[in-house]
Amino acid sequence: MHKTNQFIYLLLFLICGSNAVAQEKMELGTLTESEKSFALYEKDTTASAVYLYEYGDNYFEIRDDYIWLITKYHAKIKILKKEGFEHANIEIPLYRTKDRKEKLVNVKAITHNNQAKIYVNKSEVFEEVVSEKGSLIKFTFPNVQEGSIVEYEYEMQSPFYFNFTGWNFQSEIPKIYSEFNAKIPGNWLYNRSLKGGLSLDVNEAEIVKGCFKFPGTKRDSDCEALKYVIKDIPAFKDSEEYMLSSNNYRSKIEFELSEYKSFYGGTEKYTKSWEDVDKEFKTDQDIGSQLRKKNFFEKNVDQKLLTEGDDLTRAKNIYQFVKNHFTWNEEFGIWHNNKVKTAFDDKTGNVAEINIALINLLNAADLKSDMMLMATRKRGLPKKTHPVMNDFNYLIAKVDIDGETYLLDATDKYMPFGMLPFRCLNYYGRVMDFDNESYWYDILPESSNAIMIRAQMTLDPFNKKLSGIFDFINTGYKKVSQDEILETTKEEEYLEKLEEEISDDFHIISHEKNLKYSDDKKITERFNFEIENLFQGDNIYLNPFVIKFFEKNPFVSTERNYPIDFGYPMKYQYILNMKIPEGYKLKSLPEGKNFTLPNSGGLLKLSVIDNESGTLNLFFTFDLNSAHYSNEYYSGIKQLFNEAVNGQNQSLIVLEKI
Repeated sequence: MHKTNQFIYLLLFLICGSNAVAQEKMELGTLTESEKSFALYEKDTTASAVYLYEYGDNYFEIRDDYIWLITKYHAKIKILKKEGFEHANIEIPLYRTKDRKEKLVNVKAITHNNQAKIYVNKSEVFEEVVSEKGSLIKFTFPNVQEGSIVEYEYEMQSPFYFNFTGWNFQSEIPKIYSEFNAKIPGNWLYNRSLKGGLSLDVNEAEIVKGCFKFPGTKRDSDCEALKYVIKDIPAFKDSEEYMLSSNNYRSKIEFELSEYKSFYGGTEKYTKSWEDVDKEFKTDQDIGSQLRKKNFFEKNVDQKLLTEGDDLTRAKNIYQFVKNHFTWNEEFGIWHNNKVKTAFDDKTGNVAEINIALINLLNAADLKSDMMLMATRKRGLPKKTHPVMNDFNYLIAKVDIDGETYLLDATDKYMPFGMLPFRCLNYYGRVMDFDNESYWYDILPESSNAIMIRAQMTLDPFNKKLSGIFDFINTGYKKVSQDEILETTKEEEYLEKLEEEISDDFHIISHEKNLKYSDDKKITERFNFEIENLFQGDNIYLNPFVIKFFEKNPFVSTERNYPIDFGYPMKYQYILNMKIPEGYKLKSLPEGKNFTLPNSGGLLKLSVIDNESGTLNLFFTFDLNSAHYSNEYYSGIKQLFNEAVNGQNQSLIVLEKI
């Protein structure tokens, strides 16, 4: 076949294939025969509900001499199981300011039960104001049962035409078909990006001539008409443990306004360079001006704090002072109207106010400190291609001392110097160095994070009990968590809860915090304990793991399409030395285990040694050597945890009477 003809046939195939994927727009209230008979989603038989159809259309329109962004939405959801009834409760968020707000019109909703249609009345649709800047339109479909199809449509009118929200293809339930259309006048230029791991089945764009006219001008604007479709979209399951924000992985189309060309002339750019942002921060009256308050702090703190000791000592003392002085009000406040002096006087503040106070004090002590913008784990990762200030919701201090860099957040009273709260372990941030220029900087977690248990046990056949001592050692982030437990819980309650978690036969005789073997990144506790009811006839049955690190495997899915993120590397270690009583011998020991992840990513080792001298030793080690793993490691990590859980729960030492 001639190559030209081959190309024409290929082009026709692609066009026809694209059109075959796209569906005709459906009208409210009409169901296809396949929708009526749909009873099981074979691609995900666990699904409690599924979107049969979802359609969105965004465009600009002049109404009452004002530009409005119009969003039309239509969806059909099949309820497959009782667990899916929650998807019959609809909430639609609306944004507002003091003088303008979004509004919802033409809300129509129907419950389809076989041939019956039950409509949602207008009186059953209500608005709930949830904050100064937001409200929710709520309604619930009536008479929902297994097999119902709930269908609704609405039109949203937004005066915030700069806020072109895009489209979420993926949700917590599967979608058979999702289509998004947009018509954007050429006056608005948007950066757009497809997030997530799914590919578009339809990706079309064409120019529509003269589609938009602004009153009072003679010029028409051409529009770009877009159509995006994805079919057979799997549910996004964000209920599994150890993941960053779903915003990083959920499939969606995002739009960000880059430039606006006025109908009356003139251009306003919204996408800026970091050089532009740096200049704005230097002159900014909120964060920028608050960073220039070191004179205030020099006058309002003891001068010894700023002058005594070497650089590292002064930095640690200042950090401790700020932690003790302030109480965090649980707000991030990065773009709010921050008042550092007021916060200092009130001894309470948001993240920005507390950490800007820390930066000012460090600089007042001649310790070069810069602000670092970042996003929390729940927020998502900031874009590196260009500044998107809304990506950031947090700021911390960066200080360099004797060739070492320390990242500091003084909002957490239990956090040691040089460690960040878990919410901050989100890969990287932007350091705002006003003396030079801003730059990206990686966030590296504390590398030594461990729970170690060292136990010594002695069996007493005469009193039919086991007595022992175990040292409970927590380091790094495990130490921070344990510190908070010990500081916020009465000792009696703490010990009672520990006894309940272990077993009814476990009793703590005494407990102490061993200060000799504790520091700012390590805490050691010692427990004296007894265990009863181990003797059954002439035999002794003992699970050697007095404390179990894992009660169950946190990974339950058969596969995972996004990375595993623990936040920091971690190690669990259990070492037991047990004396075998006279008149008894070993009958059986737990089987050894040895499992490793590829590329030295982690390991599990369990070994039990009979010393043949009246003692036995057990060694258990569980290591995760990285904070982050790609999804290719998922099956291995799942098996690693399985081996650990089974090794702890199923291990049994049996001693028989001689």
